[in-house]
Amino acid sequence: MNNLKLYSELSSKLELNSKEEGQEEILLLSAFDIERSRLFFASSANRIYTTHLSSFQNDRSWSKAPLPAEVDSVDLEPSDYMTALEYLMEKEALIIGTSHGLMLLHSVDGNGTQVVGRVEGGIRRFAPSPDGDFLAVINGFGQVLVMTHDWDLLYETELEAALEDFDFSGQPTVSSRCEAPISWRGDGKYFAKLSEDCDSSTLLKKIKVWERDTGELHATSESKAFMGSALEWMPSGAKIAAVYDRKADNQCPSIAFFERNGLERSSFSINEQRDATIEILRWNCSSDLLAAVVRCEKHDAVKIWFFSNNHWYLKHEIRYSKQDGVRFMWDPTKPLQMICWTLGGRITIDNFIWNTAVMENSMALVIDDSKILVTPLSLYLMPPPMYMFNLKFPSAVRDISLYSKNSKNCLAAFLSDGCFCVVELPSPDTWEELEGKQFIVEASVSESVFGSLVHLIWLDSHILLTVSHYGSRTSSNEDGLLGFYSQEIELVCSENHVPGLPTCSGWHAKILCQNSLEGLVIGISSNPTKSCSAFIQFDGGKLLEYTTRIGAVKHSDMSFSSSCPWMSVASVGDSRSLKPLLFGLDDLGRLHVGGRILCNNCSSFSVYSNLADQVITHLILATKQDLLCIVGIGDILHGELDMKYEDFIPTGNRRREENKNFIHIWERGAKVIGVLHGDEAAVILQTTRGNLECIYPRKLVLASIVNALVEGRFKDALLMVRRHRIDFNVIVDHCGWEAFLQSAAEFVRQVYNLSHITEFVCAIKNENITERLYKDFISLPCSKDTEDVQARDSRGLGANNKVSSVLLAIRKALEEQLPESPARELCILTTLARSDPPAIEEALERIKVTREMELSSSNDPRRKSYPCAEEALKHLLWLSDAEVVFEAALGLYDLNLAAIVALNSQRDPKEFLPFLQELEQMPVVLMRYNIDLRLHRFAKALKHIVFAGDAHYEDSMNLMKKNPQLFPLGLQLITDPAKRKEVLEAWGDHLSDEKCFEDAATTYLCCSSLEKALKSYRTCSNWSGVLTVAGLLKMGKDEIMQLSHELSEELQALGKPGEAAKIALEYCGDVNRGVNLLISARDWEEALRVAFLHRREDLISEVKDASLECASMLIGEYEESLEKVGKYLARYLAVRQRRLLLAAKVQSEERSMSDLDDDAASEASSNFSGMSAYTTGSRKSTTSSIISSATSKARDMRRQRKRGKIRPGSPGEELALAEHLKGMSLTAGARRELKSLLLSLVMLSEEEIARKLQRAGENFQLSQMAAFQLAEETMSSDRIDEHAHTLEHYISKVRTEVQNSEAFSWRSKIFLSP
Repeated sequence: MNNLKLYSELSSKLELNSKEEGQEEILLLSAFDIERSRLFFASSANRIYTTHLSSFQNDRSWSKAPLPAEVDSVDLEPSDYMTALEYLMEKEALIIGTSHGLMLLHSVDGNGTQVVGRVEGGIRRFAPSPDGDFLAVINGFGQVLVMTHDWDLLYETELEAALEDFDFSGQPTVSSRCEAPISWRGDGKYFAKLSEDCDSSTLLKKIKVWERDTGELHATSESKAFMGSALEWMPSGAKIAAVYDRKADNQCPSIAFFERNGLERSSFSINEQRDATIEILRWNCSSDLLAAVVRCEKHDAVKIWFFSNNHWYLKHEIRYSKQDGVRFMWDPTKPLQMICWTLGGRITIDNFIWNTAVMENSMALVIDDSKILVTPLSLYLMPPPMYMFNLKFPSAVRDISLYSKNSKNCLAAFLSDGCFCVVELPSPDTWEELEGKQFIVEASVSESVFGSLVHLIWLDSHILLTVSHYGSRTSSNEDGLLGFYSQEIELVCSENHVPGLPTCSGWHAKILCQNSLEGLVIGISSNPTKSCSAFIQFDGGKLLEYTTRIGAVKHSDMSFSSSCPWMSVASVGDSRSLKPLLFGLDDLGRLHVGGRILCNNCSSFSVYSNLADQVITHLILATKQDLLCIVGIGDILHGELDMKYEDFIPTGNRRREENKNFIHIWERGAKVIGVLHGDEAAVILQTTRGNLECIYPRKLVLASIVNALVEGRFKDALLMVRRHRIDFNVIVDHCGWEAFLQSAAEFVRQVYNLSHITEFVCAIKNENITERLYKDFISLPCSKDTEDVQARDSRGLGANNKVSSVLLAIRKALEEQLPESPARELCILTTLARSDPPAIEEALERIKVTREMELSSSNDPRRKSYPCAEEALKHLLWLSDAEVVFEAALGLYDLNLAAIVALNSQRDPKEFLPFLQELEQMPVVLMRYNIDLRLHRFAKALKHIVFAGDAHYEDSMNLMKKNPQLFPLGLQLITDPAKRKEVLEAWGDHLSDEKCFEDAATTYLCCSSLEKALKSYRTCSNWSGVLTVAGLLKMGKDEIMQLSHELSEELQALGKPGEAAKIALEYCGDVNRGVNLLISARDWEEALRVAFLHRREDLISEVKDASLECASMLIGEYEESLEKVGKYLARYLAVRQRRLLLAAKVQSEERSMSDLDDDAASEASSNFSGMSAYTTGSRKSTTSSIISSATSKARDMRRQRKRGKIRPGSPGEELALAEHLKGMSLTAGARRELKSLLLSLVMLSEEEIARKLQRAGENFQLSQMAAFQLAEETMSSDRIDEHAHTLEHYISKVRTEVQNSEAFSWRSKIFLSP
């Protein structure tokens, strides 16, 4: 679905001045040098003209100076002339054939000519093989001579009888210029020729195919009425093109295609007059375009056809006058470049591009000869040649432009005969009535000559901007204009527009202004942000902004770095501040945006807008690696492309690329031809086979949904969610569910479809879907501040969670916005059943009301607004678990309703009827008690059994013992003091069994159970509580003394010597034992105080000896720990350094592995994942890559048990070393004991020992803290500095930072170092 557009034409003229015998010198033959891009022409005066393609500069398009060319004369006999010309790359020279049979090798650079052979009968044409190994020479006797490039004859074959009209002695004429009758297949293994059928009396011909190597006839077609000698084998070798002469059938010629075996495959008519003839057929180098020179009665034309979907389209037509005698050739290396030349020496280089036929409003306008096939893709997605309706023009269409704005659609078309046509199309709403119709379009009336319109674009609904090329096809120009001109054309229609029909006639065109352009124009595009403005692109990428009647204003900052034949201007920003953003795609696949290159491998692109004001929001591009990329305009403007889109280059990891930005195109070579804007959110692709594919990228779909939600179009958003199977929660989460609560009523009012609302209600989940499933696809339009404000406003609804709150708001909106109906009631039941937690009981209450209305047999008109109870119950059972609904019905204590639920849930009556009958026979309180027990509603069960009376007191006690959480409620319900004590004692027994001895003792005290309270206090080692309760029990002095001795021994055994010492001193009066226990607890100050209190010198000496011994031991420990810190740190730095080196090596190898397939890359990365810093194993595949989950869990459990151990060479060694350094720090208890020991040593006059102890402890603590800080900082760094990351540097750093911190508060200032 593309149109072939002529985007540049360069024309110049060779100076031919020779006149012989009253005849003008004309060009007869041509050849092309691929390596040096040179053109060779042979004239009727036996001259060779050589020119370079680089000579066709832009400024020559309007210059009258002749084309620079080298002219060489070939000396021939007066009656001899050139009949064949080819360039041989192997010889780097021209091979020339003459009518007398001379084969001349002409060196253009050396300007020398030598005779390399002579052919009897004269030479008609040369036909070199595509590979250059062979040269076929056709002589006047109808023979072909195949020779090598060394002029060795391989064989000769009879092709046909000698032509009677081939003149060997006269001068060359135009009628004798026939095309080469031999055509080679692309690989050079076969060649074909049209030969006359000698057995037929009529002028019938056959296509004969010969093998190159042997010269044997390979195949022959049937005898047909072929026209002339035009024959062309497709370079790909698939088809042979020839021309049928159908004058006998009173029809115009047709082009037929044959296979190598001579069988006809297909044909098509050229749609010209009966007397038209085709002289030349040429395929381009890519075999997708077929061009021909068609000689008509009043003009000659170069026509270009394209094949797609089993149909041949005439995509372009260039007309010449009959006197020009136009001929052409395709560039051998550029498939879209054509070189046309005339007899008089006018040479034109035409450059074409494929432009998408899909316009900005998703309307497809496909050019096919004199018709435009019109199809609105938003209504019908069908590829050509199918269409909705077509427009018929007087001649072939060359270029078109569409204006579509404010429901007005105008089409302008420039025709091959130089006419200009305009059509005003009706509103798209009425197009369905135009299906299958054809409308005849008349040419517009104009007094001016438009020239050759190369580009045209609408500036307004009645003004066109065109770029015209004057003097490109003819040697003279009546107006004296030459070169490129910009023209503003005003269009006025004299006929009234008929609604529902296109306006195809009555148009008048007038040139308002005309300005000369200094350069070759590559393209023009309208500026959507400014009225009557457009951008003009010149060769090289320079851009100028054109404003009507003012002219061009330079914008150098918006220019492209190279010529971009495909250009588009997008309107970006918001409705208050719009600015143009220019996109350009050059021939190399580089996509230019705003003066920089966005992508280097782009094959096609388009832009998408989801807004009503046509502001572009996304760029859609397809890469040469068949990736479809969805690029947000915000990412382009903010420069976030490199991070998100990875330069649009596939990394080889398919799973990684299948993300928010990339979609793999399933068919190679498919291109983006258009998009469907707005809520459609579709991208249209066309494959190389011609069929259309419409896809809906998730990123575009979500963007359109969010846009609809922001605009408050809830119905449209819901329909898009359903159509594209998007999670319904996006409607609620796009701005936070709190904000949706305020719009729930509007949502219900717009949707007004209970089926859709029910579907929406069933999909609500207690999670934010935009932060999990779609977080990479959409950006939320609401800010956090707005959400906070909306959340505060919604607190009045009593919202606890998302599901319950949203469904409550929907339920209220249903009751307020929609009239009562059975469907509404079912939808309300759905909101109750889907709440979190499900409000089944409330739903059953509503069903119960309906059932009571049915049983009352009243004529209440409300009954028609509610479904029957059975239908409602079945709906509820469909939404919920039947067992849950049955239990909820029991919870209402309605046995009849429970029975109905059981019956409708298809339960066996033998299972539930006995149970319900048993409940029905019980008193109401006991029935409810048993129901509550079944439903595990123990609090309600306790209330009911207590209300049942004292006869059921044991049942209540058993219930509380089985469910201890009921004890507080039981104390509130039971008022009898005796029974309350029993409840408290039972509660205390439970707490004691649960090892909550403190709470158990308190509970026992409340019920005056002092013995159990004392036992509980003693069990939890609360000696003060034990002795207090002993006082309450009024125990004797001896009993308390005995109890104190036992408690002291128990505490000492439990490792609490300090508390044991307190009991020994206060209750037992044992000073010796008390001081010894204080020494064991390392409470040096207290031990010394007690010794001095009782003036016991022996105890003082004992405390002194113990403190000196402890100080000496601590000094040794600190010095040993200091050495360990140094060793652990050195080991850690070595492990860290090697791990960093290994990581750098792995990273460099992973770059080279990026081209591997998924499995290989995954396997390689998994083999490295568990390596330690000292692992040197290979990356060979092992069975560990597919280890079972059970083995993985067992390994994790073993690692968990071994955590804390330092295993050299293990993957966790580095982290274990750091954790071990952290664990060597002084605890708060150690610092407290150290401070107490220092003070005691000073009191005992041991200042020197105290100084040594403080210095040793300080050095160790500084080293430990410095080592851990060093390890912590290098853990997060990717490099280690040998000079900065040292222990000494960090010790000095820590000493300064923590000098007065809490960690060093144990030190005594008198012992600090200066």
